[in-house]
Amino acid sequence: MSKTDIKFGTSGWRGILADDFTIPNVRLVVQAIANYIKSSKLSSKPVIVGYDTRFMGGGFAEEAIKVLSGNNIKTLLCNRDTPTPVIAHEIIRKKAAGGINFTASHNPCNYNGIKFSPEWGGPALPETTKQIEKEIKSINEADLKVMEFDKAKSKGLVKSLDPINSYFKTLKGKLDTNILANSNIYLAIDTLYGTATGYIDRFLGEIEVGYDIIHNYKDAYFGGDSPEPSERQLKPLVQLVKENDDIQLGIATDGDADRFGIVDFDGSFIEPNIIIALLLDYLVETRGYKGGVARSVATTHLIDAVARKHNIEVFETPVGFKYIGELLAEDKIVIGGEESAGLSIKGHVPEKDGILACLLVAEMVAKKNCPLAVLIQRLYKEVGTYLTKRVNISLTEKEKERFIKKLKAPPKSIAGEKIVRVNKTDGTKLILEDGSWLLMRASGTEPVIRLYVESHTKVKLKKLAKAGEDYICSK
Repeated sequence: MSKTDIKFGTSGWRGILADDFTIPNVRLVVQAIANYIKSSKLSSKPVIVGYDTRFMGGGFAEEAIKVLSGNNIKTLLCNRDTPTPVIAHEIIRKKAAGGINFTASHNPCNYNGIKFSPEWGGPALPETTKQIEKEIKSINEADLKVMEFDKAKSKGLVKSLDPINSYFKTLKGKLDTNILANSNIYLAIDTLYGTATGYIDRFLGEIEVGYDIIHNYKDAYFGGDSPEPSERQLKPLVQLVKENDDIQLGIATDGDADRFGIVDFDGSFIEPNIIIALLLDYLVETRGYKGGVARSVATTHLIDAVARKHNIEVFETPVGFKYIGELLAEDKIVIGGEESAGLSIKGHVPEKDGILACLLVAEMVAKKNCPLAVLIQRLYKEVGTYLTKRVNISLTEKEKERFIKKLKAPPKSIAGEKIVRVNKTDGTKLILEDGSWLLMRASGTEPVIRLYVESHTKVKLKKLAKAGEDYICSK
């Protein structure tokens, strides 16, 4: 691939191992990041370097350190595979110049990626990634500065970092651990072979909460599937919950532990959209937090309904947690979340944290002393029912171009329903008279068109989803 093809999507640059994600390209991208750090006059500060459980993660991290050391930038190398939110936490705690994290999050095992987080701890904003992309295009082979890893160590340019205890201290400040410890709640955990292993289970052990855990060992193939805590991938967790009457809740994290998955006591998978809304209601009620709520344009309007209940402002953002992270960093919101199972809260890192999300849900279930199904029905009675669906539709490049061209003139109606407003925040969102909506947008991380649909009844949801798919696939 050409260096001009290296693009940062919604969460960094991702590529296929041994195809475009190679050591030469990794060195090129890290050199561009080093140039960005030096131009920002931050090169006197260290860079946190981490990786997830993917193939060659530690090896790629060493390659990054070689380049950073060649540019006389000090590094702190995480002592093991490390969750993305923990790296964000260390950037802020250590007042670092930023962090380089080798992760492809929930993507299949043949992918890896570089996620750069600047000094404020959140995912890099577009102005930052555009500057890095510009640097990539301008770099020649002679511009690469590489120092051997052993030499970097001997010169004191690289040091080991064990971030777990400081992260746990922060978690304990965000959670009511007494409620969890005294509730006798028993959990099932699925870490999907990812970085939460040794984090979420150890934390629960420290506060004496019982659990069963599966997939808590390294497998660079992720069991032959993507490490995404979705309903399809969490069937083993569902089965574990169903088979054990002692388990009140199933919790899961993705490969780099920035996303969450939740299973109720009876094995029912709970949509992330609903979890975000429930936690907004719970945090305002129990913490007395002040501020608004942020959601991406693709995320449920159930959040808006809960916000109206509490008379708080809603911030709608493009897809990508960086925009929500910016609002968290500015202390404008109580909670921010995306339907793709990412959230963080006031006073925490401006980055998705799947570990915190899972533990907050466990605390909520313990405090309320009832299943999530009951909490959901209570919320629906208060603010109304909101049902959502997401469909990924694969198109050829030619079909994708035709679809994008067609969207320049959005339809006036769909499924026989009048469209009253078109929202172009990110993709094209068609809003109907009763508040139902469809959003169509190209993914920033996968070669698909994403269709998001929301309505108030199952019948209408199904009708709108079919109409949306037909519209995307039609000529």
